[in-house]
Amino acid sequence: MIIDIQTEIVDSRIDFAKLINAVESNECGAVATFSGNVRLHDKGRDVLSLSYEIHPSTAEVLNRVVQEVCARNEIAHARVAHRYGDIPIGEAALVVAVSSAHRQAAFNACSELVDEIKLQIPIWKHQVFADGTDEWVNCA
Repeated sequence: MIIDIQTEIVDSRIDFAKLINAVESNECGAVATFSGNVRLHDKGRDVLSLSYEIHPSTAEVLNRVVQEVCARNEIAHARVAHRYGDIPIGEAALVVAVSSAHRQAAFNACSELVDEIKLQIPIWKHQVFADGTDEWVNCA
């Protein structure tokens, strides 16, 4: 099976529908997606704003992670986009769309991609809270 993968690091709104459309094909019976959206709260605190800072190697690391996970899970098509900069509440910071011949492979890959991206890519999250505090987190 040919693996068709595209990853991107963007500083603007992610087009969820475009990514889903890009992974759909007649050879695949399963499409699995994930959208990680900025929440209004975190750990009991109201979030006023959120931004991500990226390392210059972020795109390269993201592509490597997606290639590895998709190869392990028999994924035919994958699109992954991670946003950086200021992200409004309710908008997506990370979108994953994968397709495979079978649903379990698609589910597994989608879940593993989210976990591995959060674990491996060099992105730092900065949140500002309504109580006047802020927090930096070394994860996606």
